[in-house]
Amino acid sequence: MTRPAEAQHGVLVLSCQDAPGIVHAVSGLLVQERCTILESHQFDSPVSDMFYMRVEFAHVDGTPLDFPRLCQAFEDTAQRFGMNWRIADASERQRVLIMVSQYAHCLNDLLFRNSIDELNLDVVAVVSNHPDLQHIADFYGVPFRHIPVTRETKPEAEAALLDIVREERVQLVVLARYMQILSDGLCRELEGRAINIHHSMLPSFKGARPYHQAHARGVKFIGATAHYVTADLDEGPIIEQEMLRVDHSLSPEQLAARGREAETRALSHAVRWHTENRVVIHGNRTVVFE
Repeated sequence: MTRPAEAQHGVLVLSCQDAPGIVHAVSGLLVQERCTILESHQFDSPVSDMFYMRVEFAHVDGTPLDFPRLCQAFEDTAQRFGMNWRIADASERQRVLIMVSQYAHCLNDLLFRNSIDELNLDVVAVVSNHPDLQHIADFYGVPFRHIPVTRETKPEAEAALLDIVREERVQLVVLARYMQILSDGLCRELEGRAINIHHSMLPSFKGARPYHQAHARGVKFIGATAHYVTADLDEGPIIEQEMLRVDHSLSPEQLAARGREAETRALSHAVRWHTENRVVIHGNRTVVFE
């Protein structure tokens, strides 16, 4: 049966120990609920013996989906296989808070992509420890919150940030080149719902002016890594990476420009995949159904 073009889509994402009959049970339930499968991805890991699946579906007649009913109907199947799972409305705009310092490229890229519907975000606020980028938030009509951070005021600043997260019912925090290290407690509070971006070069250059360090060492590749935030700095589960080849002819400033390109691409991909329910976290790894 051909579904109506404007039918509401649902998404089911699950992970569990691999066992016979999982796909049959999922598809059978969807048929029982008068749904047709629009898109299906699965991965059976021979290393961890885990099974991962993402299914996008709609009612065969195009009528709206009853998500509480679907969740209730799926409960027995989920318990039988010991699943971690979620069912969501594919069109839901996730409530996102973007954090930034003084580098504008990632913030501007995300807000621009969202303005042309390349991303499906409800950006509730831009939070910064500097006032410099308020004009970008203003241009896109997004509230801007300046929360200064010093060594002495860091606990109060993080408490103010969490107040915004709770009051605005934030589902995802994006560190779009936010140049402050988050405390372990804040990282735990945001576990699984905060994404960071940083440069990624071989060898790894830490500290100030990484692209100048890379130029001095004559690197041939530069890149960026988007990952979930954890208490281990820059060690969280990786969602996306971008790599670009460079050569001796580029100045440090040109390397930095190429680096900004990699950072915006990696971060926008990671944000889109997370908000489209395409990422499953397992330990310090991710499964991403692009």
